[in-house]
Amino acid sequence: MHSVVCIKQVPDSAQIRVHPVTNTIMRQGVPAIVNPYDLFALEEALRLKDQLGGTVTVLSMGPPMAEAALRKCLAFGADDAILVSDRAFAGSDTLATSFALAATIRKIQENMPVDLIFTGKQTIDGDTAQVGPGIAKRLDFQLLTYVSKIVAVSPAEKRITVERRAEGGVQVLETRLPCLITMLEGTNEMRFGDMADLFRAARTPVKVWDREAAGIDDPGSVGLKGSPTVVSKVFAPKPRAKRAEIVETADNDPVGLAVTLLAKVFTQHPKLDRELTKTVG
Repeated sequence: MHSVVCIKQVPDSAQIRVHPVTNTIMRQGVPAIVNPYDLFALEEALRLKDQLGGTVTVLSMGPPMAEAALRKCLAFGADDAILVSDRAFAGSDTLATSFALAATIRKIQENMPVDLIFTGKQTIDGDTAQVGPGIAKRLDFQLLTYVSKIVAVSPAEKRITVERRAEGGVQVLETRLPCLITMLEGTNEMRFGDMADLFRAARTPVKVWDREAAGIDDPGSVGLKGSPTVVSKVFAPKPRAKRAEIVETADNDPVGLAVTLLAKVFTQHPKLDRELTKTVG
């Protein structure tokens, strides 16, 4: 069983600021971390490795500094790490990123077939949730999104059964391998790396592939040339000038609170009473 986990090094969103004049994200001085959603994907791949054996490869596209994120994944128990890094990738949007990662996975498959690809449901810096499905489409893999639990995997039968979080409930889905899974947050808890993995992570060389090594012949398919998406503006939401109003009654009885709240709503929105009356009538 060979699993490839796509991870991304992202700026810590808790410390990101927006420039007041240019309305662009200020990344200077902001620490870089492994995308938190990707850690749920990595842990799930490691659990499958514990159950069924096999290999876990972590893959990332980014600048040379992203090597630190891959080494962290090696310290958790991943077996191999590949960093796809080239100036040609600068400015890639989700379309160009999925193209580059899919090409890299095809290159990986030349030496070892890939049974499963794991990604987080999205990244905290882009929040598009498009790269995982884009990779699956380009590789013609089955796609399972927002997976909350892997129920069963049969490498011999090339089948997998999962639970998927859906609006209004949980779906139980079965499909064939190979497939790509985007893991939902809160589905597991990231393990602590043991001492052997920590030492191995420090010693293991991270493979760095440029555009050609990743099997990308056309530079126009990646970077700005391969990215039709244009971000015109990034801005922080304006703070509300009006503060929330606290509604209280003498004894804070739930029924009394409800009546008081409804009376206040109808007083502030007189048209609402007439509209509701028409709807009921």
